[in-house]
Parts: sequence; C-alpha cells; structure tokens
Amino acid sequence: MAIAKAERLMNLALCLLGTRRPLSKRELRESIEAYLEAGSDDSFNRMFERDKDDLRELGLVIETVENLDGEVGYLARRDSNRLPPITLDAEEAAALGLAAKVWQQARLAGAASGALQKLRAAGLPEDVDPYEAHGALEPHIPVHEAAFEPLMLACRDRRPVVFDYRKATAAHPETRHVEPWALECWRGHWYLAGWDRDRGAERVFRLSRITGKVRTRAGRYTAEVPDVVTVRETVAGWAGEIADRSAIIRLRSGSGYPLRAKAVSVRELGDGWDELEIPYGHGLDAWLVEFGPDVVVLEPAELRADVVERLRAVAKG
Repeated sequence: MAIAKAERLMNLALCLLGTRRPLSKRELRESIEAYLEAGSDDSFNRMFERDKDDLRELGLVIETVENLDGEVGYLARRDSNRLPPITLDAEEAAALGLAAKVWQQARLAGAASGALQKLRAAGLPEDVDPYEAHGALEPHIPVHEAAFEPLMLACRDRRPVVFDYRKATAAHPETRHVEPWALECWRGHWYLAGWDRDRGAERVFRLSRITGKVRTRAGRYTAEVPDVVTVRETVAGWAGEIADRSAIIRLRSGSGYPLRAKAVSVRELGDGWDELEIPYGHGLDAWLVEFGPDVVVLEPAELRADVVERLRAVAKG
C-alpha cells in the first residue's frame, strides 16, 4: 500500500511539473493509472484531494487556476519549486544538526532527518556533518507526553481540539474546548497556547496535565490567531517567565538549583536552610510546588496561600 501511494504521488508530481498549462481533474485522472482504477468519481475525488494535500505538505507548490470556461486546473511551475543555491558554514550546519536532534525522542525524527537530506540535495557541503559538528552540545527537550503529536498536528492544520485537563489545584480533570495556536517548551515542560472557547479567552495548558486522548473537531477557528511572538510571550507569562515582583522563600541547603540560578540574592540561615529572593510572576506557585518540602514561602502572603492550596490539592489526589 505504501509503495502504491508513493508511486501515485510521484506520478501526480511529474504530471504537474511537466505540464505547461493547468491540467484539469479529468485530464489528471486519464493520465495516471491509479486514478483510472478508482471505483467511482467520489473515490477518485477523495484520493486526488488527499494526494494534492500530501504533495503540498512535502513542499510542492501547486497552483490552482481557473480558465475562461470556469474549469479548474492544476500545475506546479518549476521556477516556484526550485530551491536557490544554499551555502552553510560550520556554525549554521551545527545549528541545524542540533535542531534535528531535538526531535530524536519524538516521531518527528524521520521528518527532521529528511529535512537535512533535502538541504544536502540543495547544496549543503558533503564534508559538513550537522550531526557531528560541535558534538559537545547535546539538546534535551523531552517529548514524552502522548498529547504532543496530536496537538502539534492540530496547531499545524488549525483544527479545534477537545481534551480533559486537570489543573494543579483541582482533584479531577474537566473537559476543555480549545483552538490550539502553538506549542512551547519551557523549563523542560511542554505548554499549549490557544483560545479556550468555554472561557472566551486565551489560555496556556501544560501537556503533562492533559488526561486521556486529544480529539480533533471539525469547523473553523472563532478567534484570531496571534503572531508567533505574541504566542510565545503568552506562554512565557502564564508559565512564570515574566516577573514583575519579588518573593522571599526558604530553601533547603544543597537543593533547588534552578531556583538558585534565578535568585536575586541568597542568604545563609543556618540549620540547613537558605533564604532566597526570586522573581515572582504568574505560575511561580506551580513551580515551587515541584520542590515539595525543600521550599517554604515566606512572602508575599498570596503566593504562600497559592502554594499551600496546590499542595493540599496534590495531597487529595
């Protein structure tokens, strides 16, 4: 089946690249044997639309042209599908290799490898190995969450999703209807930024708190999708990256090194404890809970109350 589909896609690509004028569906069906074998017009139409989408996903630029008689035709102009010469130095090749390694734990590993092969075909020097350059650098962005791949595809295809989500302060998950915008990795955790239809506002969801399967839904987005920069700022803000205040905490000596790296000041208290002043922004309470009994919040009182509430929710299961 895979070989048959690959052959069909190749034949369709050759037809679209080899024509000087747009070809109609009828002409394409008569030119490709697999389409002639389609049992009905509906079967052919579904097959053709899937194949066209697959070729576009692979990078082929397919134009849709309507002639004077209103008939729709398709073609792939060679000048639109030809990459210019690409020259990469050692640092740029290393960056590409590191980017490809990011996905080594996910099912995107094959796509990342294929992208590098395309770059070699487009001019990446054979003596430059993007996987080996600067080998001391080893990126590690875990992608273990089952929700990652369906959400990544939903973001790409602009498809609304439904999933069950358990907030850190809740004992049980609740159903959320979301228009996904983008996935971002922050402090080793993946977050989804999107539009929460039930609340009528943008929200950020931590993938590790999604339970069950992610289900896609038909229909268009109801809210405008912001640009990439805005989405990243939203993720950073909700995850606690943007801080506008300071908090004072007690931290057990020899623990909490990520907190120490963020600390504005550190003072030894004795008896195995230190006092830290750290930036305080949205999401800090959820981060502090991860350090369990090694952290005690001193001030502000609202942060202390939020941490206690989260700990009680965790204790309840």
